[in-house]
Parts: sequence; C-alpha cells; structure tokens
Amino acid sequence: MNRLTQLIEAALFSADSPVSLSQLAALDRDASRAEVKAALEELTNEYVRSGHGIELAELADGYQLLTRREFADAIAQAHLATRPRRLSPAALETLAIIAYKQPVGRAEIEEIRGVSVDGVLRSLQERDLIDVVGRAEGMGRPLLYGTTPVFLELLGLNRLEDLPRIEELSIALSTPMERRPQSE
Repeated sequence: MNRLTQLIEAALFSADSPVSLSQLAALDRDASRAEVKAALEELTNEYVRSGHGIELAELADGYQLLTRREFADAIAQAHLATRPRRLSPAALETLAIIAYKQPVGRAEIEEIRGVSVDGVLRSLQERDLIDVVGRAEGMGRPLLYGTTPVFLELLGLNRLEDLPRIEELSIALSTPMERRPQSE
C-alpha cells in the first residue's frame, strides 16, 4: 500500500462521518483527484481481498469505513456500537414524505398526513435529518424542507436517486395475498 492510500485510510478511520473526495484530496496537495480515486479503489480491493471485517463504502457524497453487514448484528448484540435513537412512526412517515416530495412545505406535509407536524419537523431538524432548503413563492413565503447528507448516511445511500422508486415500495410493502395474481 502506498503512502497516499495509507494516509486516506487513516483519515477515514478517524472520521465519524463520510469524507468527501475534495476533503481526501486536501490531505496531500501533490496528489491528483485521479490518484485519490485510485487509492480509494486500492483500499476497497484490499479489504475485499484480505477478508477484513470492515469495508469502504461510498455514501452521502463521501467515503466511510463501515462494519461489514454480516458482522453488524454480533457487534450490536455485544453492545459495542452505538445505535441512533429510533424514529417514531410519525417521524418516519414525515421523513418519507420529505424525501420523496422535496422541497416540500409544512402545509403540504400536513395535508398528506392529516395532522400537525410542527413537533416532528423540529425533531427531524434537531437530528439533522432535514433542513430548510428555501421558501415557496406562495402567501407568507412558507419554508420548504429537504433531506440532509446525514439522512443519506443513515440510510446508507450515496444520493437521493438511490432511494427506491415509489412503485417498488408499493410492491415491497404489499402483503403476499395482495401480490397474488387474481384468477379470472
């Protein structure tokens, strides 16, 4: 492993969130972006080839060292990893609406959910899962909400386009009886 690869590995090991390509490139001013990408590729291949318990993942427009999925349950059972607090059903529902309709205002979210969402929006903002991304043109110029890189990181996604399509969700969430073809 060359020095740049080692330097990038050390930086990723130290970071508690995904590190962008530009941040990694800043580690060595003499290295080109292509060399940084090659070092990332070398790290990825090394972890796979050597059968390490960690992997290099690309998520939230950055790179992060993560526990391989097959070891996550054992580590969680041993209470060696901190898990984020679970989201309430109301928060999950609101977050899903924002993820798929962003930018979206409070009134539209409330219209879809049928209840007030002020507290839920505040909670999601405190957890840095959503943020204000602009203002609508309507009366009073209401705030518009969108998801953050922390949201992508939490779901293990690199970009919003990696979210399942709504059509895929309706199939995945249907019961086996609903998926069975109707006889004529």
